[in-house]
Amino acid sequence: MHIITDLIGNELAQVEDEFKKNLKSEVPLISKIGEHLLLSGGKRFRPTILLLCAKLCGYKGRRQIQAASVIEFIHTATLLHDDVVDDAELRRGNASANSIWGSEASVLVGDFLLSKSFFLMVDDGDLKILNTISKATTQMAEGEIQELVKASDLSITEEEYISIVTDKTASLISATCQIGAILGGVDGKKEQALANFGMNLGIAFQLMDDNLDYTSTEKRFGKEIGIDLQGGKITLPLIHTLRSCSPSEKEEVFDIVLSESADERAFLSVADLINRYGGNEYTLEKAKGYVAKAKGNLDCFHSSREKTALLTMANYVVERTW
Repeated sequence: MHIITDLIGNELAQVEDEFKKNLKSEVPLISKIGEHLLLSGGKRFRPTILLLCAKLCGYKGRRQIQAASVIEFIHTATLLHDDVVDDAELRRGNASANSIWGSEASVLVGDFLLSKSFFLMVDDGDLKILNTISKATTQMAEGEIQELVKASDLSITEEEYISIVTDKTASLISATCQIGAILGGVDGKKEQALANFGMNLGIAFQLMDDNLDYTSTEKRFGKEIGIDLQGGKITLPLIHTLRSCSPSEKEEVFDIVLSESADERAFLSVADLINRYGGNEYTLEKAKGYVAKAKGNLDCFHSSREKTALLTMANYVVERTW
C-alpha cells in the first residue's frame, strides 16, 4: 500500500482535517459524538478511492478534499443509523455511539451528517456531483429498506441479495469513483468505466464484509461477530448453504434465525454449517469475480501509478481480514 501513501498521503491527511472541521457544531452532543467517530478511525476506503480516481483523471485542484470528506460523512451517517437498526454495541473495535449516547442521539447526529453533506455539496456548486450523490443516497435508503423487508426470509435468492448489496453499499462506492471522474473532466466512456469500477468493487466489498461476519474475530473485524445473523440478515454464505443443506439442517437454521435469544452456541452451529457446505469459499470466489470485473473496467485507462494504486485497492478488498 506504499504506492497509495506516496500518491495521496498528504491529501488523506487534509481530508481528515476537513472531516474534523465540518463536524464542529454549537450543539455539544454533535461535537462529542463527532470526536468519538474520529477517534474510532476507520479504513477511509471511500475517500482513498475518490482521491485516486481524481488523480487518475488528471484533476489538479483542491475540490477533491471536500468531496472526499462529504463521502465519508455520508458513510459515517449510514453506520450510525445501521448500528441503531442492528442494536450493535461495537463499531470499529470501540463502543458504538448508540451504546454510549442512545439510539435517539445516534439517529439525529446521523441526520446532521447527511444534512451537512448536502450543504457542503451545494456550496461546491457542481450540479452533476450533487445529482450523483443524491441518486446514490436514495439508492442506499432503498437497499436498507429492502434488506429490512427480507430480514429472516430464508427464501431470499442470490439475485435478490446482490440487488440489496448493490443498492445499500455499492451505489455509494460507485458514486465516489464517478465523482473523481467528474472532477477530472474525462469523457463519458471513462466516467462510466469508473462508475462501473466502483459498483463492482462495492459489491465485492460487501460480500467480503458478510463473509468476515462468520470467519473473523471481533478484535480484528471491529464489530460484533454474528450480528448479521442476530438481526435476521440472510447473506450470501448462508444463502449458498441453505441451497445445499438437508431439510432438517435448514429447519435448525430457521429456528435460530427466528429466535430472539440465540446465543453464541447457536451462532457457532450456523457458522459450522456454512463451513461444511463451503458458504465462505463460495462467497470469496464470487467476490473475486466482481474484483476481476472491476479491474477490467479500468482497461480504458493508460498505465500509470494511479491505475496501479486502484488495482492494489481492488486486491485489498478480497485480501482484507477486517
